[in-house]
Amino acid sequence: MNDEINISSRYKTMENIDQHIQKDKEILDDPQTSPQARRHTEEELEALEAYKLNHPGEQHDPTPLELYCDTHPDASECRIYDD
Repeated sequence: MNDEINISSRYKTMENIDQHIQKDKEILDDPQTSPQARRHTEEELEALEAYKLNHPGEQHDPTPLELYCDTHPDASECRIYDD
């Protein structure tokens, strides 16, 4: 039950990317974080830090799709079509 609370609270929208990065670091610092949650959080933190470097003027908390498209710009999910 405790893992469910930790995992669900992690997916709440943050005010900005810095807050999200800090929250992920706190999760990784918690020795009770499960190996699965730790692996996911490490990957997410890496993507957030890369996103922040690639978009220095943006402070919003990116969505999972924005993070994915930042690292996979040629993916079909990330294509933008002009009508």
